[in-house]
Amino acid sequence: MSRALRILIAVVVLCGAPVSLFAAENAPLTRGTAITDPDLLRKLDQHDALAISRLLWPERSADFPLTTDLLFSQVPQLAPIPRAIDAEFDRYIAEHKAASPSETIGVGEGFDVQLFDRANLKSPDARFVLAGIVNRMDRAYVSEDACGEIRLIYRLARFETKPDGGKSATRLPMTLNLVMKARGARQTDGNGRPVSCADVARRWLDNGDWQGLIGSHFPPYDAMLDRIETNIQISIAPKSALHDFRSDYLLKVFKYDPATKQFVESTLENQIDRDRILANDTLGRDFKAWLLAPDHLREFDLGTVLIPEQFLAKAAVVPTPAGLDASELQPEFGMMQGEGKEKNKADPVFTDNDVVGALMQAAARGIEMQNIRSVAGFQRRLNDVTCAGCHQTRGIGGFHFPGVDWLADKPSNSTIVPASPHFFGDQVRRRDILAAFAAGKRPDFSRGFSGRPQTRGSHELAGTEYEDGWGAHCSLQTAGSGTADRSFTSWSCAKGLSCQAAAASSRIGMCFIKTR
Repeated sequence: MSRALRILIAVVVLCGAPVSLFAAENAPLTRGTAITDPDLLRKLDQHDALAISRLLWPERSADFPLTTDLLFSQVPQLAPIPRAIDAEFDRYIAEHKAASPSETIGVGEGFDVQLFDRANLKSPDARFVLAGIVNRMDRAYVSEDACGEIRLIYRLARFETKPDGGKSATRLPMTLNLVMKARGARQTDGNGRPVSCADVARRWLDNGDWQGLIGSHFPPYDAMLDRIETNIQISIAPKSALHDFRSDYLLKVFKYDPATKQFVESTLENQIDRDRILANDTLGRDFKAWLLAPDHLREFDLGTVLIPEQFLAKAAVVPTPAGLDASELQPEFGMMQGEGKEKNKADPVFTDNDVVGALMQAAARGIEMQNIRSVAGFQRRLNDVTCAGCHQTRGIGGFHFPGVDWLADKPSNSTIVPASPHFFGDQVRRRDILAAFAAGKRPDFSRGFSGRPQTRGSHELAGTEYEDGWGAHCSLQTAGSGTADRSFTSWSCAKGLSCQAAAASSRIGMCFIKTR
């Protein structure tokens, strides 16, 4: 293994960047859990080992990082990705033309719907730049042996030569997330001792002397690889007489196959394949029976459920903007009675009675729900446990981590915020899990709804937009019969603020200054 790769694994997998290098405004929330500082990311991006091409093909002797024309054509592990993306684009275009035959769709001026220009994925002038590094050991419940994940998030950028010979860069609406295991299966420290989850967590939290860990004791590079996740703004439709502004985002996942040494198209975790389930009565009954079983319902409530692949999709198209209510997040989800635009075209998978009965059965077995305490709570979790529903909740457009645009000479307000309110609101919970790992304790992996963070008793978020401050999501407390919905009774506003309707929602509002 190259020295550069060993440095990378030591930096990314076993340590956190020094806290002093973080931007001051982000340090309190991202301490030990993420690297978001643009100056540090610029330095790390320029480090040879942090190029995607070097990570995936360390033995190749060439200039790094590679532009996209070379990245997808010469790095063999990535060969399936552009083919799968092209197929999704073709499918999207065909479906859009069938649904809206009067609208034109394409790349460049003169089209009603503007497509993402796929030529950027085969361009000598575009490459992926490092936008952030995120510790996701809070996902260790997916694979305990791996101790969770470390995510290297890259943003596509196009570079152009200026008249004076210099370079200008423009970020494009696509991210590529290289997900690595937080710990290799046979990883050891410099003394030959197996690396534990506690070791990984302590180095992120304590910022220890990671340079002393560099050596030949790391596992083969591909033992750390897990998957690649892509998010592309597939289209933009400006506001017109026919519709409001809309942008669609295409989500894809490619799992690393050690046998073929390629990233192959995979299902998205918990992305329910709504169309197949609604079209197949047997599949729908099986899905309902599986999810409402008490043990699975408990995991669903805690946010740690892993839905079997037979019910999942290999792609998701996420429209934005979205509403605040659960049924508005995915308006055509249509799995609950009275939900979605197609509620009269197919029988729902779940009825109110199904949900109430399942909650009663769980209670009879002594299972106490943390989040799902009503039909509305079940409906919201059904949406936000999916990739699509989560991306529609408190995101920046269709992204949760666009990263600061450190390429810009003079960043604008829209490019200086590294991540969404959802991301920052979740950092307290993630750090609590890291602390439990570091102390050798079993972490509590549960999480709340995507729209409202689980604070774990901390007061760090109090009075902020992430919890109960101005702009926070809150409960209107008037759903249905006018009584408080038990799934959202904690969604209150800080002193001096009140929960006010901000969209066509009967349940969820936003915290604003009280008006008389």
